[in-house]
Amino acid sequence: MIWPKPEVRILGAPEELHWAAAEEFVGQAGQAVGEKGFFTVALSGGSTPRSLYSLLGDRTPFRKQLSWDKVHFFWGDERHVPPEHPDSNYRMALESMLSKVPVPPENVHRIKAESPSAGKAADEYEGTLREFFKLSAEELPRFDLVLLGLGPDGHTASLFPGSEALHESRRLVLAPWVEKFHAYRITLTPPILNNASSVIFLVSGQEKAETVQAILQADPLSKRYPAQLICPAQGRLLWLLDQAAASLLQRPA
Repeated sequence: MIWPKPEVRILGAPEELHWAAAEEFVGQAGQAVGEKGFFTVALSGGSTPRSLYSLLGDRTPFRKQLSWDKVHFFWGDERHVPPEHPDSNYRMALESMLSKVPVPPENVHRIKAESPSAGKAADEYEGTLREFFKLSAEELPRFDLVLLGLGPDGHTASLFPGSEALHESRRLVLAPWVEKFHAYRITLTPPILNNASSVIFLVSGQEKAETVQAILQADPLSKRYPAQLICPAQGRLLWLLDQAAASLLQRPA
């Protein structure tokens, strides 16, 4: 198999990365709304996305450029906690962006992780996706944009090294046990992430530099890290890195 080569953009400070991500978000939203009347995005948790969401919710020109009533928000993964919990990815997006902009409540499709059973929450979210995207049994949803982060261990969404979710080929949403945190997580699976029209990794910080180097400059057939599984065959893959995260990359001569 020939793996598409990702686009890599190296920014300076983290603030420049956040600004570039906001420009991408607004541009892709405008294109999708112009072509089909709405825009679907799967959000990520983490500190870098939080700064992006704050830009979108607080700052012109971004806030005014978005048709908020035509944006549908989903989540790439969630912690198995209630929505008001400090660790909730939904709560983070709500506080940093969604509570500040005119998004209709019906456009916010959160994972109901307050369910006592993480597996049930995953099943219900798969049902939500199938209903919204009007999927047949074998179809995959096609998000306009998926935002992803990267852990120092190479995980993305809640796809961690060694997880059974890495090998899933049929289900849209799973609730794998993450031994590192002694907890369940609810996550979209590689097939759905790889079916997106656009995937953007947002990565900042020196602690990610070795992993970034290994993923972007390793043998493309090597799948040591979960993030290496994300490579949309019929979509765009963009890595936005700050200077620290990109510090170990070998630059073209």
